[in-house]
This record gives sequence, C-alpha cells and structure tokens, in this order.
Amino acid sequence: MPRGSAMGMTITEKILAAHAGLGRVSPGDIIEVTVDRALANDITAPLAIETFREIGAVEVFDKEKIILVADHFVPNKDIASAEQVKKMRGFARLQGIRHYYESGDAGIEHVILPERGLVGPGQVVVGADSHTCTYGALGAFSSGVGSTDLGAVLATGFIWLKVPPTIRVEYTGRLQPFVGGKDLILFTIGMIGVEGALYSALEFGGSAVRGMAMHHRFTIANMAVEAGAKNGIFEPDDITKTYVKETSGPEAGYFTSDADAVYSRVIAIPLDGLEPQVAFPHSPANVRPVSKVGTVPVDQVFIGSCTNGWYEDLREAASVLKGKKAAKGIRLIVIPGSPAIYLRALREGIIETFIDAGAVIGPPCCGPCLGGHLGILASGERAVSTTNRNFIGRMGHPESEVYLSNPAVAAASAVLGRIGDPRELKD
Repeated sequence: MPRGSAMGMTITEKILAAHAGLGRVSPGDIIEVTVDRALANDITAPLAIETFREIGAVEVFDKEKIILVADHFVPNKDIASAEQVKKMRGFARLQGIRHYYESGDAGIEHVILPERGLVGPGQVVVGADSHTCTYGALGAFSSGVGSTDLGAVLATGFIWLKVPPTIRVEYTGRLQPFVGGKDLILFTIGMIGVEGALYSALEFGGSAVRGMAMHHRFTIANMAVEAGAKNGIFEPDDITKTYVKETSGPEAGYFTSDADAVYSRVIAIPLDGLEPQVAFPHSPANVRPVSKVGTVPVDQVFIGSCTNGWYEDLREAASVLKGKKAAKGIRLIVIPGSPAIYLRALREGIIETFIDAGAVIGPPCCGPCLGGHLGILASGERAVSTTNRNFIGRMGHPESEVYLSNPAVAAASAVLGRIGDPRELKD
C-alpha cells in the first residue's frame, strides 16, 4: 500500500525520523541517525576497537554514551578470554569511558543496562550483540549491529540504517498460569518462522500488553531477532514510565504509533488457552505446547540468560522448586542476570531454595547460553534452557540438544528429570 504524505508513522519510524532530523521517514529509506547509546561486550568489543583504530579515530564520539560490559566469560575462563577483556578494559581507561563494567560490578549487559537506567524510551541504541533489541521493551529503537559497524559508531556517533517496515503483533486475552513473555514470543516465532520478520520492526501491542510486567516485555523484545527482526518494540505506557522513574532512566521521548500508521502485516494472537511453549531442536520456531512434548529425558537445566535471568524469572522458578529436589543425575544451573538480582534473590530466600533443590549458582553472566562457559553439553546430552537460541552446537557439542522454555517449565523439568509441566507438581 503506497504511503501518502498524510499517512501516519509507526513508533519505530517516528524515533528514526527524530534521530535523522527529518519530518518523516518511510520503510526502505536509507538514513543517517544519531546514536544515543553504543554497546559492546567482551567478545565483540575487541573487533570494534580494532576497526576504530584502523579508520584513524583517536577519540570516541562521547565518553558518556558508550557502554562496555564483560559478561560472556565471567570470570575469565582462559587466556584468550582474559586477553579480550584486557583489550576492552585498556580501551575504556584510555578513552575515559564512564560506563565500563566487569566482575562484581557487571552482569548480563541486556539486564544491567535497563536496571541501571542507562537506556530509555525514544532512544536509538545500537550494540554489537544481536539481543540489543531487548531495550525495545522500553519504547526505544534498539538493534544489534556488526562489530565493524560499531567501531565506526564509536568514532562518529552516527549510523546508516534502512528504515524497516513494521509488523504489528496484537496479543489479546489473559495469560494462563505459568505462561509468560517467553511463551508468547516462542508461540509467535513458531507461527511466523525464523525469517518471518526479516529486517522488519516487530511492534508488540494489544489488550494483553496493557498491564504486562516489564520482565515479560524484556523477554519478548529480546527474542524479536529470532524471527529475523531488525528490532522489537513496545509503545511505552504507565508501566514503562514507572519503571523508568524507578531506575532513573533517560527519557528521549515517549513515542507512539499513529492511528493511521501503515503496517506490512498485522498478526492477532489470542492468549486464552495458550499453554507454556517448548522449542525443540534445532530452531526457536520448532515450537510445541508443553502438553504435546511427550517423554523427553534431560541431563541439564539452565535458568538464566538475558532472556530469563530477571528477578521475577528466578522467583517463578523457585516457586516451582520450593521443597523439592532436582532429579538424580540432573545438573541444575541457575545464574542471576545481575548482582542486584542475585542480592535480592539471596535476601528473599530464593537462592536458598535453589541450593536446597540441588542447584549450582553461577556469577551473573551469560554462562552456558553460547556454549562458552559454565555448563557445556557433551555429545548426546539434552538441556532445557531459558535462553533464546537452540541451534546445533549452541550450548556445546554439535550432537547435543537444547530445548527452550520458560523458567517454570525449566524448574519442573529439573524435578521430573524430563521436560514437564509445572502443573504436574501441584501439591
């Protein structure tokens, strides 16, 4: 449908237009936008730093707007990872970058940035990590970019982007017990496929979103990229504003989509009756309701990651595990998303519940999500994981298998020794 001059814009288009200094933009436009935050981690920063130097840059564009986080191999697991962090640390010191985090001051980048009020509504955030799209939960345009692209951003503060078309996802109805953001996004990816939103903005809305807690929104936005999306985004509302106020986050602007905004597609998803979802190997789109899983024994359960390492996720998992033990032979690994989440869970007895259940608690980091550290799978092993990807070899050996689920299903699976429904454990 051609867009006339009087047609409205989506929230994504409005944010990009504002940062390009334009009155309006349309899908397909190539624009140069200013960047509010530029992010990299211990894996991606070294290459970005090399690019920064290769193009002859001497100083970063803004010492306050760059965020570097060591979160993938924490603590350093070998010489190679130690050298990576050393390079990033040295660059941060040389450039006087204020927001550099590692060790006990760090945590998972996509958790600590919102938690510490470093990102907010209306911003343009780019990061050398595909799950940078997480911050769209706050109403920001937030997208992952390559490390070489980020190197140029570090020097200039600008990036060239093609304005994506927007797909609107309307969630209606009410969430059922033990169903959350992870289930909504898994179901959505299962419906449209891993390329169903290729270089599109996924805009999440509908009656079910009104009143939805922020941790669910972060989870949904986090996995937009698993459908191929350029970004995932929610229109900010009172819940967003409360969160931003509590975290003292920045407010670049509270944008909303116009009533006559043009969408490339509108998808309606009723939630009444939606069960917890499980993604089978080797794709986040290979989704089944938990009642259709069958008998799938597992060797390891991981609860954590930038997708489900939030305090509320740990609390839900602990509610399922309370007074129970992980089945014999099951390795249960729990990693809080940040030191603040870890401390709160410790003070409220949640960590004690995990330890009583037989869990190993790891330091706040990405952990086994990428198959790099703290919970690698051997040949033939199966894991239930609250992470975002289950590609071949994602968490270890290429002949291992990863099943994605929400925290409650993961906790129940640890007790049952197989993928299971938390409702099976009702007293």
